[in-house]
Amino acid sequence: MTVESQNLVWRPMAVSDGAAMADLLNAIDAEDHVWGQYTAEDAAEELDSPVVDLAMSTLAVFDGATMLGFSAVHYRPTAEIVHRVQAAGAVRPTHRRQGLGTKLMQHGLAAAEALHAAHHPTLRLVVESVYGEHVEGAVALYRAAGMTATKWGRHMRHPLGTAVPDAPVPDGLRIEGYTAGTDEEFRAVRNEAAQDVGGSQLSAEEWKVWAVNANFRPELSFLLRDVRTGTAAGVLLVVSWEADTAATGIRDAYFRVIATRPAYQERGVAEALISHTLRAAGDQGYGRASVRVDADSSSRDFGVYEKAGFVTQDTQVHYCIER
Repeated sequence: MTVESQNLVWRPMAVSDGAAMADLLNAIDAEDHVWGQYTAEDAAEELDSPVVDLAMSTLAVFDGATMLGFSAVHYRPTAEIVHRVQAAGAVRPTHRRQGLGTKLMQHGLAAAEALHAAHHPTLRLVVESVYGEHVEGAVALYRAAGMTATKWGRHMRHPLGTAVPDAPVPDGLRIEGYTAGTDEEFRAVRNEAAQDVGGSQLSAEEWKVWAVNANFRPELSFLLRDVRTGTAAGVLLVVSWEADTAATGIRDAYFRVIATRPAYQERGVAEALISHTLRAAGDQGYGRASVRVDADSSSRDFGVYEKAGFVTQDTQVHYCIER
């Protein structure tokens, strides 16, 4: 059966679609193992993002009340030279190879161009998508759309327990827990570290959606401060999904942000934050920790995590196309 022969409803997503979206995402993750489990509240929170124009940037296909697939595009409120738009989407495993993915991909590329024209028309547009390397159908779809693999990312896990390394806090620095008063420092360190390697900046609105959301764990998020200058040298921020815990029986401390200011590189800042957070996660009853890093084995980040006891679980591919 093809997409044209089915009596389906195609429309933009709404915040009220949280339960249907969570059901779809969980069915996809059970097959593809790409993003973990969602609650209806998790999905609704993402749909209710202040930086997402649902009418312009999303499309979902329904069979009655069941969501069969979706396309969602996220533009960058702030960008320089290159505007990197993130295009996400997937199809329920029971309804693949029927043309739904192709139509959703076409929507994603068209929406990316429309959002780019509305927000950053003078910049270069690059559309990016990320998915599991092992999902052959997704890889074929990206290639058919003219997208090229540009880099790979590793999903790594740590078992905690006796495997936690003992990395001391560098001289002249002290560890502090996250507070509402230091939230902006966390974002500033993350943005400065990202800018140093050509990464994108997160606005305050994006930060609240992506990092400090309902799954954020402030009791497992830490900052290293320079005692002499008062400067925040590095940060580590953790999130954890209750739906994933319910599905797997394991509480996972996911390192959403780990960043070091350029001026404090090569001083053991990341190593100290990782060691401290892993130990705190174990003390608080977590069963493991996880992180996503570039797959290049020569990258400094990969080496730091591997030395700390993280082990690669799977690989994701980043696909891009310039429009």
